[in-house]
Amino acid sequence: MASTVTLSRRSLLKGGAASVGGLVLGFRVGGALAQAQQAAPKVPPPNAWLRIAPDGTTTVVSNTTELGQGTMSAIPQILADELDLPWEQVRVEMGELVMALSHPMFIGLLPGVVGMGTGGSAGVAGQFDYIRRIGAAAREMLVAEAARRWGVPAAECAVADGRVLHGTSGRAAGYGELAEAAMALPVPADPKPKPKEQWRYIGKPVPRLDLPAKVDGSAVYGVDVKVPGMLVATLMHCPVPGGRLVAVDEAPAMAVKGVKAVVRLPAAVAVVAAGYWQARQGLERLSPDWDLGPNAKLDQGTIARTLAEGLDRAAVPAEITGNAAPKFRGAARVVQATYGVPYVAHACMEPMNATVHVRDDGVEVWAPVQAPGLIPRDLAKLLGVPADKVAVHTTFCGGGFGRRALADYVEQAALVSRAVKAPVKLVWSREEDIRHDFHRPAAACRMALALDAAGKPLAFAARVSCPSLSKALPSPPALPMKDGLDRLGVQGLTPTAYDLGDREVLYHAADIGIRIGPWRSVGHSHNSFFLECFIDEAAAAAGVDPVEFRRRLLAARPRYLKVLETAAAAAGWGGALPPGRFRGIAIADSFRTIVAQVAEVSVTGSRVRVHRVTCAVDCGLAVAPDSVRAQMEGSVMWGLGAALHGEITIEGGRVREGNFDGYRVLRMAEAPAVDVHIVDSGERMGGIGEPGVPPVAPAVANAVSLAVGRRIRSLPLAKEGFVFA
Repeated sequence: MASTVTLSRRSLLKGGAASVGGLVLGFRVGGALAQAQQAAPKVPPPNAWLRIAPDGTTTVVSNTTELGQGTMSAIPQILADELDLPWEQVRVEMGELVMALSHPMFIGLLPGVVGMGTGGSAGVAGQFDYIRRIGAAAREMLVAEAARRWGVPAAECAVADGRVLHGTSGRAAGYGELAEAAMALPVPADPKPKPKEQWRYIGKPVPRLDLPAKVDGSAVYGVDVKVPGMLVATLMHCPVPGGRLVAVDEAPAMAVKGVKAVVRLPAAVAVVAAGYWQARQGLERLSPDWDLGPNAKLDQGTIARTLAEGLDRAAVPAEITGNAAPKFRGAARVVQATYGVPYVAHACMEPMNATVHVRDDGVEVWAPVQAPGLIPRDLAKLLGVPADKVAVHTTFCGGGFGRRALADYVEQAALVSRAVKAPVKLVWSREEDIRHDFHRPAAACRMALALDAAGKPLAFAARVSCPSLSKALPSPPALPMKDGLDRLGVQGLTPTAYDLGDREVLYHAADIGIRIGPWRSVGHSHNSFFLECFIDEAAAAAGVDPVEFRRRLLAARPRYLKVLETAAAAAGWGGALPPGRFRGIAIADSFRTIVAQVAEVSVTGSRVRVHRVTCAVDCGLAVAPDSVRAQMEGSVMWGLGAALHGEITIEGGRVREGNFDGYRVLRMAEAPAVDVHIVDSGERMGGIGEPGVPPVAPAVANAVSLAVGRRIRSLPLAKEGFVFA
């Protein structure tokens, strides 16, 4: 990847252009917040996304944070196709915060907020058509400029390998020669993207543009940021969520060489020093006085009772179709089961960190964040500064998984910087990161299915008891609660592609004092576990093979059927297995992508080994098939780690786990082989960063259930007494 050009805060806010040798086509933002709050233009000027150097090297600016998911190659693939660029001339960088030109898709992260953001598996799917139109507009403008110079009709010109060609005369001009004048032309109102048959890169493997920097160490993650005069801070939170700092004696920390200051925050204390080690040594000498607040007596028993009681308390309807009650009374058989999942952590490999400089004339932020577009608004409210005086530079992220959509750590760094009047890099310890995460909520679910004498579903009922993620988030959520219903709490249960007869799905918002936040695949991560394990139980009750049972339920959904059958066939479903091995299957639809997975496991006593996961994925068009496979592989490992080990436990309001010894993630020796099959349905593009997670846990649990002869209804499997190899 080419070295990143960093816009200064001043040039960004004034709407100036960045420069890097020769000709540069940089951002034209406009400094007024009023402009930033306007809807994004239908086709913004291409120079907000492209810089074409005199030698034809083209830098593509990504509107999406690179979390490892591959958008820094997929987005350039789209633009390179529209411009017919040689791949070796393409460069990429993450964009500075360009509020006025962000795609409307990213307003969807939080309603009414214009800004860049990465979430909902929408890094490519959410802006594919938009980026194509930008590329098409740039191509038409380059052609128009060449045609003007040559005095020929634009229709007689074509593009190839970064040049505009005039076939009749044989003339040619490189984009570098044309770019400066071309970008001064009016932006076409209705540019025409290339038809699929002319695509050169989309849907094909290309070398990832972000990998060289990650391999040679030049990639800048949040913890790598260095700015002149920077100090380093670390902190200690009140051990119980909801508590606050009462007092602290600063003297022990200030006695450590290199410590510059102790900063009191509402629910934490930070130590600022010349480096992290000095700050950490100073912090460890402090003995803060905490008010532990209302959650000081919270424990596992209280959490379990609250969730269980929620299954019998007043609930709001998420889906009512037909009249389920009479179908249950007249059923030949009713299948019932109750499931549960615990709180789990994000445990990103790079702990939370941010570098912030609060100055008299504004604020500058360098941080690994998923929603940089929200930071100006949040810091404006926190610090009392105009939002258009906040500049945000997004770094690479060492994992995001939804955790970095929240900016609490950026706000803390801003408060510390303001207190010490210097730029400050705040770095959380691993223990703080796990104990003070915004955890995925624990949840419980009770289900019932009425079957007729032939094993056909007549009616389905489900009740979910789960803390409200929408209510708990510090900013307005993408799916706000309405009449007590949190749609995030029932994601994966409703809607569902299965034909289950009449339906009744109810939701109860369980009130528990744990900080919660979006976790990779959000509600799908637990509701798909509930539903897919239950479908297996229903298949057994009906005396039908689990794949065949799903086929019947999906008979009217051919797209789902194809994914299901692709996974089953590739895994050899129904074929002979070595002694002691078992298969389990699950299918889930999330973020407009369908994924089916077959887990092959062996169980010897209490020892479980997941040998292989076969995955079929239909995401519509796969822009970058290598990235699709990589995301499926990574999702399997992520979801499997949580299924086997993931659990946050509470005692006296405090999280017990504090590092990877207590909060286990998947280890190399436990990793299965993963076989990915991409199903091209030609349907509308879906997301890819999260949809591989939901089927993993139920596929494994269904296989283990067959092996041990009893149903697995809760996670993690380690809590069921299993060990792993």
